[in-house]
Amino acid sequence: MTAAPAAPSYTRSDWSSAFRNVGQELSDVVLEPTRGQIPDALAGVLYRNGPGRLERGGQWLHHPFDGDGMITALQLAGGRLQLSNRFVRTEGWLAEEAAGKVLYRGVFGSQKPGGVMANAFDLRLKNIANTGVVRLGDDLLALWEAAEPHALDPDSLETRGLSRLNGVLKPGEAFSAHPRFDPGHHGDPRMVTFGVKTGPRSTVRLMEFAADGSLLHDRRDSFNGFAFLHDFAITPNWAVFWQNAINFNPLPFVLGQKGAAQCLESNPKGQAKFWLIPRDSGAFAGQSAKVIDAPEGFVFHHLNAWEEGKTVVLESIVYDDFPSIGPGVDFREVDFEQIPEGLLERCRIDTETATAQRERVSERCCEFAMVNPNRVGLKARYSWMAVAEREQGNDPLQAIRKLDLSSGESRVWSAAPRGFVSEPVMVAKPGSSAEDDGWVLCLVWNGARCASDLVILDASTLNEQAVFELPLAIPHGLHGSWVQAS
Repeated sequence: MTAAPAAPSYTRSDWSSAFRNVGQELSDVVLEPTRGQIPDALAGVLYRNGPGRLERGGQWLHHPFDGDGMITALQLAGGRLQLSNRFVRTEGWLAEEAAGKVLYRGVFGSQKPGGVMANAFDLRLKNIANTGVVRLGDDLLALWEAAEPHALDPDSLETRGLSRLNGVLKPGEAFSAHPRFDPGHHGDPRMVTFGVKTGPRSTVRLMEFAADGSLLHDRRDSFNGFAFLHDFAITPNWAVFWQNAINFNPLPFVLGQKGAAQCLESNPKGQAKFWLIPRDSGAFAGQSAKVIDAPEGFVFHHLNAWEEGKTVVLESIVYDDFPSIGPGVDFREVDFEQIPEGLLERCRIDTETATAQRERVSERCCEFAMVNPNRVGLKARYSWMAVAEREQGNDPLQAIRKLDLSSGESRVWSAAPRGFVSEPVMVAKPGSSAEDDGWVLCLVWNGARCASDLVILDASTLNEQAVFELPLAIPHGLHGSWVQAS
């Protein structure tokens, strides 16, 4: 392995070329690998969600996170890949398709045409279904954390409509776009997720679902302070949240000057908190939640958590400050040197003394980290994550890193200089007990082709197993999931 360069290894035009409208919807297109071959034991579907529409009627969105959700399905079986993609037919997408123009404001600052006066006092939220995608029961759920999920057919990707999960959710109720999957700490595997009702006092609703979609557990806990929560972590007995010290001033949003997310800012005088909520399937069911002071920093994503006696250990990607794109900035021209980088840190939370200690795990800019799915909630030795090509400094994500969380040793597969990686998904080899036995699947934006590639890596060595050049340009996206073939 060679040392990473001291200077950025990419060109902005290659990176920004991914921000485009997806102009086609494909169904069951069969592809052969450009290089290598699919391992025989790797069989299932990789689903990806992300914004597929970034411009309408000549007007570009202010932030890609305001883009309409598009699901991509990559089915691997018999040594070949079958590709499909389809926009989620949300109410807002259908209305704007019919009108041929932007009709809604975006949470991250995108505005309707007409300036401030046209946007003032329009507080509607367009459910864009663009953040996560998971299989639950007979439905594929396209997730957007401020409202209900949309149900899709897992095979055709046809939109079935808004889902309230058989009455579990009320109309418009928030449902996280970042669930966690318990591998079987209390019997069968299950999905653990949450919803948040924010305000000066915020309420977290913690839910656990069986694989067939039935609700197993449901509890609500209220806490002081405004909650900005995208992700959380689980152990066998706890759901762990990091409440960022954030101020929210809604007035610029109400007056049509900013998007709701642009009204968030770090509160330097505030105190971040850990909220530890007992899982109703665990040993502390029915007990009150614990509130413990957390260190400074801003967190979108967590890697994993586990228990050591009375201590809960949480590994998270921490930013010095809340990264935001101001109203006057073009997201395609963002200066990476001017925004904070995400670094992996570990916090040891003592539930008896109500204290926490932190340590830096790695100095390399990273995001979208995960462990072997069978180690979720347990201490894991290995993690796979998207990282910058440079060992230090904030750049777009261009490489996949396997990190030994005990020794600090790592391996890196790089798509640089013209490739840009998305969230890696680690798939454990069926029947294997070795933690790093399996594969890492990742969509890569190929700046040379102006299209996307699917790369399959050996999870242990990060050696390439197969590369597929897709006949599709998939913009930089958010989250995905793997569904094993039955």
